[in-house]
Amino acid sequence: MINITESILVITLLSVLLSLGSTRLMALVQIMALQGIMVSLTPLFLRSHGSLGSGAIIFFQIMILIKGLLIPGLLYMAVKRVAIKREIEPFIGYHASILAGLAILIFSIFITNNLRLSLPEGHDMVLITAITTMAAGFFLMMARSKAITQIIGYLMLENGIYLIGTALTKHSHTLYVVEFGVLLDLLVGVMIMGIILHNIHNAFDDVDTTSPRRLKD
Repeated sequence: MINITESILVITLLSVLLSLGSTRLMALVQIMALQGIMVSLTPLFLRSHGSLGSGAIIFFQIMILIKGLLIPGLLYMAVKRVAIKREIEPFIGYHASILAGLAILIFSIFITNNLRLSLPEGHDMVLITAITTMAAGFFLMMARSKAITQIIGYLMLENGIYLIGTALTKHSHTLYVVEFGVLLDLLVGVMIMGIILHNIHNAFDDVDTTSPRRLKD
């Protein structure tokens, strides 16, 4: 019988595949909000982490707010501001991207099975999901031309890194300080990227990252 952790990880993997096949930017933002919530909930339901104190519960509530609400909210405002609804000319097509996502998933299973790491009980699937999410985020950054989609790929990459930390750590409290620092850096990065998006849109009436290449000395 599938437990809560496995259900959360399955939803996370589905969100990865959906993001690779989605053409609508608003849908991508919503998918990232769902993925952020699922990733934040994962450590709460891992059996090896045992019972959590009040400090841990507060930490994960903050994680859910940042990953599931605050960052997607900033992206939502950025998409609204640039008034672009779709990724029209990706470097790699959507069907090919989904196939690439499935290939990444299979490769992640292969890597996890052959690394022979002494993972805590129930963490194998967490590591598979982590590698898949991280690699898919990097792929999304490379395969799309719109800056907003590339930012979403970066956020997915960060989610994968967080899950790797969760998979390799037996006790969740060791993640708190490091992850909170990463999230603060990430939040600042999203704000800066929002400013860059606005400037690109004002200069080129688009947020296609290939536009600056047309500049000449």
